[in-house]
Amino acid sequence: MPVNKRSKYRGSRTCGGGTHKNRRGAGNRGGRGNAGVNAHHFVKAYLVRGPVFGKCGFKHHHEASITGDVLDIGEIDQIIPVLIRSGLAQEEGDTVIFDAEVLGIEKVLGGGKVMHKMNITAAAFSQQAIAKIEAKGGHAMTS
Repeated sequence: MPVNKRSKYRGSRTCGGGTHKNRRGAGNRGGRGNAGVNAHHFVKAYLVRGPVFGKCGFKHHHEASITGDVLDIGEIDQIIPVLIRSGLAQEEGDTVIFDAEVLGIEKVLGGGKVMHKMNITAAAFSQQAIAKIEAKGGHAMTS
């Protein structure tokens, strides 16, 4: 009586795979190349490459008009202590002075809450971001 499968199939020609013609071609592995990435190999392809297919096909016609990075004013407000400690922002009285282009931010968006009075310089601002900055007594300056 064999103890495991390896010893059970030792000396067998096909090791339990049926006839010798089985387990031969690409059908055994589900196709060649990228076959089945949207069907039977979807999970494997998604884990390796991430989302590949979408409702827009190959070209996204709804891409944002801003090509650079954007960040919400609320996220900037949250990282102000870290920016001051690292020397990327200065504090003059109760006002924080910050240049967003130092972090590679081209546009400041208006999401989040603003708790600090800030003078921010960036390439572009959304109307909501300007309103939130000025509501706290700060200034939004375009470069």
